[in-house]
Amino acid sequence: MPTLDRQDDVFVLDIGDTENRFHPDWLAAVNSLLDQVEQAEGPKALVTAASGKFFSNGLDLDWLFAHGDQAGEYVAGVQELFARVLSLPMVTVAALQGHTFAAGAMLSLAHDFRVMRADRGFWSLPEAEINIPFSVGMSALIQSRLSPRTAHEAMVTARRYGGHDALAAGLVDRTADEGAVRAAAIELAAPHAAKAGPTVGTIKARMYAGVLDALGEKDLTLG
Repeated sequence: MPTLDRQDDVFVLDIGDTENRFHPDWLAAVNSLLDQVEQAEGPKALVTAASGKFFSNGLDLDWLFAHGDQAGEYVAGVQELFARVLSLPMVTVAALQGHTFAAGAMLSLAHDFRVMRADRGFWSLPEAEINIPFSVGMSALIQSRLSPRTAHEAMVTARRYGGHDALAAGLVDRTADEGAVRAAAIELAAPHAAKAGPTVGTIKARMYAGVLDALGEKDLTLG
């Protein structure tokens, strides 16, 4: 399950060491830890990281297919997490040490910056291959954070981007060697800790007002 650590002014949210799929219990744990981050006083920034082969494989499809009657509520909860991270009143960095797929890739885009392992691992939006269309809110999030050309390619072709290709396409802001991704993300976040507060929150809320409205849609369906 997710854990929270702190290195000086940077909170490090480790979302797990498996595929880190968005099971309802996982979502509840992440939101609880984000509560702690938001309630902390003083300078702060957030790095979201993981351990092992995956950053995140996204939606917990096994749980979703077994609980189809709760699909709308579940997807709405996932989108609420995207919206929350996108509008956090502090600088946020995703440390992508492993595969970052589907809703996991969208979660990375909700952060202000991304650092990806250079030599292994892929970033991908495979929805076109697995026949699950993006919701309006998911589409808005992706298109708000990527150039039109990159968003189109990523969404329509389900391309898998390695670290260097992801950097060239503007999907990530930095790459790092194995074992250095988390440290690079902390290094990127730390200088901005003093900016945390209502002003940054207001800037983000106004910058992404349309995206946040789209992500707030309820009773969602995938199909």
